[in-house]
Amino acid sequence: MAQAPADPGSAEPADPEESSPNMIVYRKIEDIITRMQDDKTGGVPIRTVKSFLSKIPSVVTGADIVQWLMKNLSIEDPGEAIHLGSLIAAQGYVFPISDHVLTLKDDGTFYRFQAPYFWPSNCWEPENTDYAIYLCKRTMQNKARLELADYEAENLARLQRAFARKWEFIFMQAEAQVKIDRKKDKTERKILDSQERAFWDVHRPVPGCVNTTEMDIRKCRRMKNPQKVKKSVYGVTEESQPQSPVHVPSQPVRKTTKEDFRKQITFLNLQIDRHCLKMSKVAESLIAYTEQYVEYDPFITPAEPSNPWISDDAALWDIEMSKEPSQQRVKRWGFSMDEVLKDPVGRDQFLRFLESEFSSENLRFWLAVQDLKKQPLQDVTTRVEEIWQEFLAPGAQSAINLDSHSYEKTSQNVKDPGRYTYEDAQEHIYKLMKSDSYARFLRSNAYQDLLLAKKKGKSLTSKRLTGLMQSS
Repeated sequence: MAQAPADPGSAEPADPEESSPNMIVYRKIEDIITRMQDDKTGGVPIRTVKSFLSKIPSVVTGADIVQWLMKNLSIEDPGEAIHLGSLIAAQGYVFPISDHVLTLKDDGTFYRFQAPYFWPSNCWEPENTDYAIYLCKRTMQNKARLELADYEAENLARLQRAFARKWEFIFMQAEAQVKIDRKKDKTERKILDSQERAFWDVHRPVPGCVNTTEMDIRKCRRMKNPQKVKKSVYGVTEESQPQSPVHVPSQPVRKTTKEDFRKQITFLNLQIDRHCLKMSKVAESLIAYTEQYVEYDPFITPAEPSNPWISDDAALWDIEMSKEPSQQRVKRWGFSMDEVLKDPVGRDQFLRFLESEFSSENLRFWLAVQDLKKQPLQDVTTRVEEIWQEFLAPGAQSAINLDSHSYEKTSQNVKDPGRYTYEDAQEHIYKLMKSDSYARFLRSNAYQDLLLAKKKGKSLTSKRLTGLMQSS
Protein backbone atom coordinates (compact mmCIF):
# COMPACT_ATOMS: atom_id res chain seq x y z
CA MET A 1 0.00 0.00 0.00
CA ALA A 2 1.32 3.47 -0.88
CA GLN A 3 1.96 5.88 1.94
CA ALA A 4 -0.69 8.53 2.50
CA PRO A 5 0.43 12.02 1.40
CA ALA A 6 0.74 13.47 4.87
CA ASP A 7 4.14 15.10 5.15
CA PRO A 8 6.30 16.27 2.20
CA GLY A 9 9.43 15.59 4.19
CA SER A 10 8.52 12.20 5.60
CA ALA A 11 9.20 9.94 2.60
CA GLU A 12 11.32 9.75 -0.54
CA PRO A 13 9.35 9.54 -3.80
CA ALA A 14 10.02 6.79 -6.29
CA ASP A 15 12.53 7.48 -9.08
CA PRO A 16 10.50 7.49 -12.35
CA GLU A 17 11.72 6.72 -15.84
CA GLU A 18 13.15 9.95 -17.17
CA SER A 19 12.62 8.94 -20.80
CA SER A 20 8.83 8.55 -20.68
CA PRO A 21 6.80 11.11 -22.69
CA ASN A 22 4.85 12.17 -19.61
CA MET A 23 8.05 12.79 -17.66
CA ILE A 24 9.40 15.07 -20.38
CA VAL A 25 6.22 17.17 -20.19
CA TYR A 26 6.30 17.20 -16.39
CA ARG A 27 9.94 18.34 -16.36
CA LYS A 28 9.14 21.22 -18.71
CA ILE A 29 6.23 22.33 -16.51
CA GLU A 30 8.34 22.01 -13.37
CA ASP A 31 11.06 24.13 -14.93
CA ILE A 32 8.46 26.87 -15.51
CA ILE A 33 7.15 26.52 -11.93
CA THR A 34 10.70 26.72 -10.51
CA ARG A 35 11.39 29.91 -12.48
CA MET A 36 8.07 31.36 -11.28
CA GLN A 37 9.12 30.91 -7.65
CA ASP A 38 12.66 32.28 -8.11
CA ASP A 39 12.75 35.84 -6.76
CA LYS A 40 16.30 36.44 -8.06
CA THR A 41 15.26 36.02 -11.71
CA GLY A 42 12.04 38.00 -11.46
CA GLY A 43 9.57 35.33 -10.41
CA VAL A 44 5.92 35.81 -9.50
CA PRO A 45 5.61 37.87 -6.29
CA ILE A 46 4.64 35.56 -3.42
CA ARG A 47 3.18 37.44 -0.45
CA THR A 48 1.12 37.20 2.70
CA VAL A 49 -2.27 38.90 2.40
CA LYS A 50 -4.18 40.32 5.34
CA SER A 51 -7.84 39.35 5.47
CA PHE A 52 -10.53 40.55 7.88
CA LEU A 53 -9.59 38.39 10.87
CA SER A 54 -6.47 36.52 9.77
CA LYS A 55 -3.54 36.39 7.36
CA ILE A 56 -3.31 34.31 4.17
CA PRO A 57 0.31 33.20 3.72
CA SER A 58 2.27 32.38 0.56
CA VAL A 59 -0.21 33.31 -2.17
CA VAL A 60 -0.05 34.79 -5.67
CA THR A 61 -2.85 36.16 -7.85
CA GLY A 62 -4.05 34.67 -11.11
CA ALA A 63 -3.36 37.97 -12.89
CA ASP A 64 0.30 37.88 -11.76
CA ILE A 65 0.71 34.33 -13.12
CA VAL A 66 -0.81 35.28 -16.49
CA GLN A 67 1.42 38.36 -16.77
CA TRP A 68 4.52 36.31 -15.92
CA LEU A 69 3.68 33.68 -18.53
CA MET A 70 3.17 36.33 -21.23
CA LYS A 71 6.39 38.13 -20.34
CA ASN A 72 8.74 35.16 -19.85
CA LEU A 73 7.38 32.73 -22.45
CA SER A 74 6.87 35.31 -25.20
CA ILE A 75 3.09 34.83 -25.33
CA GLU A 76 1.19 37.70 -26.95
CA ASP A 77 -2.41 36.48 -26.57
CA PRO A 78 -3.74 36.60 -22.94
CA GLY A 79 -6.17 33.79 -23.81
CA GLU A 80 -3.26 31.53 -24.72
CA ALA A 81 -1.52 32.36 -21.43
CA ILE A 82 -4.71 31.58 -19.47
CA HIS A 83 -5.05 28.29 -21.38
CA LEU A 84 -1.45 27.31 -20.62
CA GLY A 85 -1.89 28.28 -16.97
CA SER A 86 -5.08 26.19 -16.73
CA LEU A 87 -3.24 23.16 -18.15
CA ILE A 88 -0.55 23.62 -15.49
CA ALA A 89 -3.20 24.02 -12.78
CA ALA A 90 -5.04 20.89 -13.98
CA GLN A 91 -1.92 18.88 -13.08
CA GLY A 92 -1.90 20.44 -9.60
CA TYR A 93 1.26 22.56 -9.84
CA VAL A 94 -0.70 25.68 -8.83
CA PHE A 95 -4.13 25.67 -7.21
CA PRO A 96 -6.76 28.19 -6.01
CA ILE A 97 -7.21 28.46 -2.26
CA SER A 98 -10.86 29.56 -2.38
CA ASP A 99 -12.32 26.61 -4.31
CA HIS A 100 -11.30 23.23 -5.73
CA VAL A 101 -11.72 23.77 -9.46
CA LEU A 102 -8.21 23.57 -10.90
CA THR A 103 -8.31 26.34 -13.51
CA LEU A 104 -6.50 29.66 -13.83
CA LYS A 105 -8.37 32.98 -13.82
CA ASP A 106 -6.92 36.30 -14.94
CA ASP A 107 -8.08 38.25 -11.89
CA GLY A 108 -7.33 38.72 -8.19
CA THR A 109 -8.09 35.11 -7.24
CA PHE A 110 -5.46 33.79 -4.83
CA TYR A 111 -3.36 30.77 -5.83
CA ARG A 112 -0.65 28.79 -4.08
CA PHE A 113 2.23 26.73 -5.46
CA GLN A 114 2.18 22.99 -4.85
CA ALA A 115 5.01 21.43 -2.83
CA PRO A 116 7.48 19.40 -4.99
CA TYR A 117 6.62 16.31 -2.94
CA PHE A 118 3.13 16.30 -4.52
CA TRP A 119 4.29 16.92 -8.11
CA PRO A 120 3.10 14.33 -10.69
CA SER A 121 6.70 13.63 -11.70
CA ASN A 122 7.14 11.73 -8.43
CA CYS A 123 5.05 9.14 -10.26
CA TRP A 124 3.13 7.45 -7.49
CA GLU A 125 -0.55 6.78 -7.94
CA PRO A 126 -2.42 7.02 -4.61
CA GLU A 127 -4.61 4.11 -3.65
CA ASN A 128 -8.09 4.13 -2.18
CA THR A 129 -6.65 3.36 1.26
CA ASP A 130 -4.58 6.57 1.05
CA TYR A 131 -7.73 8.52 0.21
CA ALA A 132 -9.58 6.85 3.10
CA ILE A 133 -6.79 7.82 5.54
CA TYR A 134 -6.90 11.41 4.26
CA LEU A 135 -10.69 11.73 4.64
CA CYS A 136 -10.65 10.03 8.02
CA LYS A 137 -7.94 12.43 9.18
CA ARG A 138 -10.04 15.42 8.07
CA THR A 139 -12.90 14.28 10.31
CA MET A 140 -10.57 14.36 13.33
CA GLN A 141 -9.55 17.99 12.81
CA ASN A 142 -12.03 20.47 14.26
CA LYS A 143 -11.57 23.25 11.73
CA ALA A 144 -14.21 24.77 9.50
CA ARG A 145 -11.86 24.90 6.50
CA LEU A 146 -11.21 21.14 6.80
CA GLU A 147 -14.87 20.13 7.04
CA LEU A 148 -15.81 17.42 4.54
CA ALA A 149 -17.88 18.45 1.55
CA ASP A 150 -20.99 16.41 0.74
CA TYR A 151 -19.30 14.38 -2.01
CA GLU A 152 -16.32 13.68 0.29
CA ALA A 153 -18.62 12.48 3.07
CA GLU A 154 -20.31 10.13 0.59
CA ASN A 155 -16.92 8.85 -0.56
CA LEU A 156 -15.84 8.26 3.05
CA ALA A 157 -19.00 6.23 3.74
CA ARG A 158 -18.43 4.09 0.64
CA LEU A 159 -14.78 3.53 1.49
CA GLN A 160 -15.70 2.57 5.04
CA ARG A 161 -18.01 -0.11 3.68
CA ALA A 162 -15.42 -1.28 1.15
CA PHE A 163 -12.61 -1.50 3.74
CA ALA A 164 -14.70 -2.66 6.69
CA ARG A 165 -12.19 -5.34 7.70
CA LYS A 166 -9.17 -3.05 7.70
CA TRP A 167 -10.92 0.15 8.83
CA GLU A 168 -9.37 -0.03 12.29
CA PHE A 169 -5.90 0.04 10.70
CA ILE A 170 -6.91 3.02 8.50
CA PHE A 171 -8.26 4.87 11.53
CA MET A 172 -5.00 4.27 13.45
CA GLN A 173 -2.96 5.61 10.51
CA ALA A 174 -5.09 8.75 10.34
CA GLU A 175 -4.87 9.25 14.10
CA ALA A 176 -1.06 8.97 14.01
CA GLN A 177 -0.84 11.57 11.23
CA VAL A 178 -3.09 13.97 13.13
CA LYS A 179 -0.79 13.76 16.18
CA ILE A 180 2.22 14.64 14.02
CA ASP A 181 0.36 17.51 12.36
CA ARG A 182 -0.55 19.12 15.68
CA LYS A 183 3.14 19.58 16.55
CA LYS A 184 3.80 21.76 13.50
CA ASP A 185 3.68 25.54 13.23
CA LYS A 186 0.18 26.92 12.60
CA THR A 187 1.11 28.79 9.39
CA GLU A 188 3.11 25.86 8.03
CA ARG A 189 0.25 23.47 8.81
CA LYS A 190 -2.25 25.73 7.05
CA ILE A 191 -0.14 25.75 3.88
CA LEU A 192 0.46 21.98 3.98
CA ASP A 193 -3.27 21.32 4.51
CA SER A 194 -4.12 23.29 1.37
CA GLN A 195 -1.37 21.54 -0.63
CA GLU A 196 -2.54 18.11 0.47
CA ARG A 197 -6.12 18.93 -0.40
CA ALA A 198 -5.04 20.23 -3.83
CA PHE A 199 -3.26 16.91 -4.40
CA TRP A 200 -6.55 15.07 -3.88
CA ASP A 201 -8.36 17.61 -6.06
CA VAL A 202 -6.18 16.24 -8.87
CA HIS A 203 -6.54 12.54 -8.06
CA ARG A 204 -10.12 12.56 -6.67
CA PRO A 205 -11.61 15.72 -8.21
CA VAL A 206 -14.86 17.46 -7.35
CA PRO A 207 -17.80 15.88 -9.26
CA GLY A 208 -18.14 17.56 -12.63
CA CYS A 209 -14.43 18.39 -12.97
CA VAL A 210 -12.06 16.65 -15.38
CA ASN A 211 -9.88 13.97 -13.81
CA THR A 212 -6.49 14.33 -15.52
CA THR A 213 -5.16 11.17 -13.87
CA GLU A 214 -8.11 8.85 -14.46
CA MET A 215 -6.85 7.08 -17.58
CA ASP A 216 -3.48 7.03 -19.33
CA ILE A 217 -3.87 7.91 -23.01
CA ARG A 218 -1.54 5.07 -24.01
CA LYS A 219 -3.82 2.56 -22.26
CA CYS A 220 -6.83 4.02 -24.05
CA ARG A 221 -5.12 3.49 -27.43
CA ARG A 222 -4.61 -0.20 -26.66
CA MET A 223 -8.23 -0.71 -25.65
CA LYS A 224 -11.11 -1.39 -28.02
CA ASN A 225 -13.75 0.59 -26.10
CA PRO A 226 -12.03 3.10 -23.78
CA GLN A 227 -15.34 4.93 -23.28
CA LYS A 228 -16.72 1.96 -21.34
CA VAL A 229 -14.04 2.16 -18.66
CA LYS A 230 -15.60 3.83 -15.65
CA LYS A 231 -14.50 4.74 -12.21
CA SER A 232 -16.70 5.04 -9.19
CA VAL A 233 -16.72 8.23 -7.15
CA TYR A 234 -13.81 7.12 -5.02
CA GLY A 235 -11.70 5.67 -7.82
CA VAL A 236 -12.51 1.94 -7.72
CA THR A 237 -13.01 0.54 -11.22
CA GLU A 238 -16.53 -0.78 -11.70
CA GLU A 239 -16.62 -4.33 -13.03
CA SER A 240 -18.91 -4.75 -16.00
CA GLN A 241 -20.45 -8.11 -16.80
CA PRO A 242 -19.07 -9.75 -19.96
CA GLN A 243 -21.45 -9.67 -22.88
CA SER A 244 -21.51 -11.60 -26.14
CA PRO A 245 -20.56 -9.57 -29.20
CA VAL A 246 -23.55 -8.30 -31.13
CA HIS A 247 -23.40 -7.29 -34.77
CA VAL A 248 -24.59 -3.74 -35.28
CA PRO A 249 -24.98 -2.47 -38.84
CA SER A 250 -22.96 0.63 -39.60
CA GLN A 251 -24.92 3.86 -39.66
CA PRO A 252 -24.08 6.79 -41.93
CA VAL A 253 -22.54 9.62 -39.93
CA ARG A 254 -24.79 12.68 -39.90
CA LYS A 255 -23.21 16.12 -39.95
CA THR A 256 -23.81 18.30 -36.94
CA THR A 257 -26.11 21.17 -37.87
CA LYS A 258 -26.62 24.62 -36.39
CA GLU A 259 -29.88 23.41 -34.87
CA ASP A 260 -27.99 20.67 -33.01
CA PHE A 261 -25.64 23.25 -31.55
CA ARG A 262 -28.56 25.47 -30.55
CA LYS A 263 -30.23 22.56 -28.73
CA GLN A 264 -26.98 21.75 -26.95
CA ILE A 265 -26.50 25.39 -25.89
CA THR A 266 -30.08 25.53 -24.61
CA PHE A 267 -29.58 22.30 -22.65
CA LEU A 268 -26.32 23.51 -21.10
CA ASN A 269 -27.87 26.86 -20.14
CA LEU A 270 -30.67 25.01 -18.37
CA GLN A 271 -28.12 22.91 -16.48
CA ILE A 272 -26.22 26.04 -15.41
CA ASP A 273 -29.40 27.68 -14.12
CA ARG A 274 -30.46 24.63 -12.10
CA HIS A 275 -30.82 25.44 -8.44
CA CYS A 276 -28.65 23.10 -6.38
CA LEU A 277 -28.64 22.71 -2.61
CA LYS A 278 -26.12 21.06 -0.34
CA MET A 279 -27.36 17.87 1.26
CA SER A 280 -26.80 19.40 4.70
CA LYS A 281 -29.16 22.30 3.85
CA VAL A 282 -31.80 19.90 2.57
CA ALA A 283 -31.51 17.87 5.78
CA GLU A 284 -31.88 21.02 7.91
CA SER A 285 -35.01 22.02 5.98
CA LEU A 286 -36.47 18.54 6.36
CA ILE A 287 -35.81 18.53 10.10
CA ALA A 288 -37.36 22.01 10.48
CA TYR A 289 -40.43 20.91 8.49
CA THR A 290 -40.80 17.76 10.63
CA GLU A 291 -40.52 19.70 13.87
CA GLN A 292 -43.10 22.22 12.65
CA TYR A 293 -45.69 19.59 11.73
CA VAL A 294 -44.98 17.09 14.53
CA GLU A 295 -48.13 17.96 16.48
CA TYR A 296 -50.23 17.42 13.32
CA ASP A 297 -48.90 13.91 12.71
CA PRO A 298 -51.26 11.38 14.34
CA PHE A 299 -48.51 8.73 14.32
CA ILE A 300 -46.37 10.89 16.64
CA THR A 301 -48.88 13.08 18.49
CA PRO A 302 -52.21 11.39 19.37
CA ALA A 303 -55.20 13.21 17.88
CA GLU A 304 -57.67 14.88 20.23
CA PRO A 305 -60.26 13.82 21.25
CA SER A 306 -59.35 10.55 19.43
CA ASN A 307 -58.34 9.21 16.06
CA PRO A 308 -61.54 8.35 14.12
CA TRP A 309 -59.67 5.79 12.02
CA ILE A 310 -58.96 3.57 15.02
CA SER A 311 -62.00 4.38 17.17
CA ASP A 312 -65.75 4.84 16.70
CA ASP A 313 -65.62 8.49 17.80
CA ALA A 314 -66.16 10.91 14.86
CA ALA A 315 -65.84 14.04 17.03
CA LEU A 316 -62.52 15.03 15.42
CA TRP A 317 -64.11 15.12 11.97
CA ASP A 318 -66.98 17.24 13.28
CA ILE A 319 -64.49 19.72 14.72
CA GLU A 320 -62.52 19.88 11.46
CA MET A 321 -65.70 20.50 9.47
CA SER A 322 -66.79 23.26 11.85
CA LYS A 323 -66.67 26.88 10.74
CA GLU A 324 -65.14 27.70 14.12
CA PRO A 325 -61.56 26.45 13.69
CA SER A 326 -59.52 25.02 16.52
CA GLN A 327 -56.38 26.67 17.83
CA GLN A 328 -54.28 24.12 15.93
CA ARG A 329 -55.91 25.05 12.62
CA VAL A 330 -55.47 28.79 13.17
CA LYS A 331 -51.82 28.27 14.15
CA ARG A 332 -51.26 26.21 11.01
CA TRP A 333 -52.30 29.13 8.79
CA GLY A 334 -49.08 30.83 9.82
CA PHE A 335 -46.91 28.05 8.36
CA SER A 336 -47.46 29.02 4.73
CA MET A 337 -50.02 30.60 2.42
CA ASP A 338 -50.85 27.14 1.05
CA GLU A 339 -52.19 26.20 4.50
CA VAL A 340 -54.51 29.22 4.42
CA LEU A 341 -55.75 28.54 0.90
CA LYS A 342 -56.55 24.86 1.42
CA ASP A 343 -58.52 25.51 4.63
CA PRO A 344 -62.04 26.85 3.75
CA VAL A 345 -62.24 28.89 6.96
CA GLY A 346 -58.72 30.25 6.51
CA ARG A 347 -59.52 31.14 2.92
CA ASP A 348 -62.63 33.07 4.01
CA GLN A 349 -60.65 34.94 6.68
CA PHE A 350 -57.93 35.80 4.17
CA LEU A 351 -60.56 37.02 1.67
CA ARG A 352 -62.13 39.29 4.31
CA PHE A 353 -58.72 40.74 5.07
CA LEU A 354 -58.07 41.42 1.38
CA GLU A 355 -61.48 43.08 1.07
CA SER A 356 -60.51 45.43 3.89
CA GLU A 357 -57.39 46.33 1.85
CA PHE A 358 -59.36 46.62 -1.43
CA SER A 359 -57.30 43.85 -3.09
CA SER A 360 -59.70 40.90 -2.92
CA GLU A 361 -59.67 40.60 -6.73
CA ASN A 362 -56.29 38.82 -6.51
CA LEU A 363 -57.64 35.95 -4.41
CA ARG A 364 -60.91 35.81 -6.34
CA PHE A 365 -58.93 35.50 -9.61
CA TRP A 366 -56.75 32.75 -8.12
CA LEU A 367 -59.83 30.83 -6.93
CA ALA A 368 -61.54 31.29 -10.31
CA VAL A 369 -58.52 29.79 -12.10
CA GLN A 370 -58.46 26.88 -9.65
CA ASP A 371 -62.15 26.28 -10.37
CA LEU A 372 -61.48 26.48 -14.13
CA LYS A 373 -59.15 23.47 -13.90
CA LYS A 374 -62.06 21.34 -12.60
CA GLN A 375 -64.65 22.43 -15.19
CA PRO A 376 -66.10 20.00 -17.76
CA LEU A 377 -64.39 20.34 -21.13
CA GLN A 378 -67.47 21.76 -22.84
CA ASP A 379 -67.65 24.62 -20.30
CA VAL A 380 -63.95 25.58 -20.40
CA THR A 381 -64.14 28.04 -23.32
CA THR A 382 -67.04 29.95 -21.79
CA ARG A 383 -65.40 30.09 -18.37
CA VAL A 384 -62.09 31.32 -19.85
CA GLU A 385 -63.91 34.21 -21.51
CA GLU A 386 -65.78 35.06 -18.30
CA ILE A 387 -62.55 35.22 -16.28
CA TRP A 388 -60.93 37.37 -18.96
CA GLN A 389 -63.81 39.85 -18.99
CA GLU A 390 -63.97 40.03 -15.19
CA PHE A 391 -60.26 40.34 -14.36
CA LEU A 392 -58.06 41.08 -17.40
CA ALA A 393 -59.99 42.76 -20.21
CA PRO A 394 -59.55 46.54 -20.69
CA GLY A 395 -61.91 48.27 -18.25
CA ALA A 396 -62.54 45.02 -16.32
CA GLN A 397 -64.66 45.37 -13.20
CA SER A 398 -62.09 43.59 -10.96
CA ALA A 399 -58.85 44.24 -12.83
CA ILE A 400 -55.74 42.55 -11.45
CA ASN A 401 -52.19 43.83 -11.72
CA LEU A 402 -50.05 41.66 -14.04
CA ASP A 403 -46.56 42.28 -15.36
CA SER A 404 -46.23 42.79 -19.13
CA HIS A 405 -44.67 39.36 -19.80
CA SER A 406 -47.45 37.43 -18.02
CA TYR A 407 -50.14 39.58 -19.62
CA GLU A 408 -48.82 39.05 -23.15
CA LYS A 409 -48.47 35.30 -22.65
CA THR A 410 -51.98 35.06 -21.18
CA SER A 411 -53.38 37.11 -24.06
CA GLN A 412 -51.93 34.59 -26.50
CA ASN A 413 -53.26 31.65 -24.47
CA VAL A 414 -56.82 33.05 -24.47
CA LYS A 415 -56.90 32.71 -28.27
CA ASP A 416 -56.66 28.93 -27.78
CA PRO A 417 -58.56 28.47 -24.48
CA GLY A 418 -57.91 25.54 -22.17
CA ARG A 419 -57.92 24.61 -18.50
CA TYR A 420 -54.39 26.02 -18.06
CA THR A 421 -54.81 29.23 -20.03
CA TYR A 422 -54.20 31.39 -16.96
CA GLU A 423 -51.34 29.33 -15.45
CA ASP A 424 -48.71 32.11 -15.80
CA ALA A 425 -51.06 34.82 -14.57
CA GLN A 426 -52.13 32.68 -11.60
CA GLU A 427 -48.51 32.02 -10.62
CA HIS A 428 -47.74 35.75 -10.77
CA ILE A 429 -50.74 36.63 -8.59
CA TYR A 430 -49.86 33.84 -6.13
CA LYS A 431 -46.32 35.21 -5.69
CA LEU A 432 -47.72 38.71 -5.31
CA MET A 433 -50.08 37.65 -2.51
CA LYS A 434 -47.44 35.51 -0.83
CA SER A 435 -44.80 38.25 -0.70
CA ASP A 436 -47.14 41.11 0.18
CA SER A 437 -50.71 40.41 1.34
CA TYR A 438 -50.07 37.15 3.23
CA ALA A 439 -47.33 38.68 5.41
CA ARG A 440 -49.66 41.56 6.34
CA PHE A 441 -52.49 39.11 7.04
CA LEU A 442 -50.36 37.31 9.67
CA ARG A 443 -49.59 40.67 11.30
CA SER A 444 -53.18 41.88 11.15
CA ASN A 445 -55.36 42.31 14.23
CA ALA A 446 -57.97 39.94 12.76
CA TYR A 447 -55.56 36.98 12.64
CA GLN A 448 -53.81 37.81 15.91
CA ASP A 449 -57.12 38.18 17.76
CA LEU A 450 -58.34 34.87 16.35
CA LEU A 451 -55.09 33.15 17.35
CA LEU A 452 -55.23 34.53 20.91
CA ALA A 453 -58.91 33.69 21.28
CA LYS A 454 -58.28 30.08 20.32
CA LYS A 455 -55.46 29.79 22.83
CA LYS A 456 -57.86 30.50 25.68
CA GLY A 457 -59.72 27.61 27.23
CA LYS A 458 -63.07 29.38 26.90
CA SER A 459 -63.17 29.33 23.10
CA LEU A 460 -66.27 28.10 21.30
CA THR A 461 -64.29 25.17 19.93
CA SER A 462 -63.44 23.82 23.36
CA LYS A 463 -67.09 24.15 24.45
CA ARG A 464 -68.20 22.27 21.34
CA LEU A 465 -65.59 19.58 22.01
CA THR A 466 -66.84 19.17 25.59
CA GLY A 467 -70.45 18.87 24.40
CA LEU A 468 -69.53 16.29 21.81
CA MET A 469 -67.62 14.21 24.34
CA GLN A 470 -70.47 14.36 26.84
CA SER A 471 -73.06 13.37 24.25
CA SER A 472 -70.97 10.42 23.17
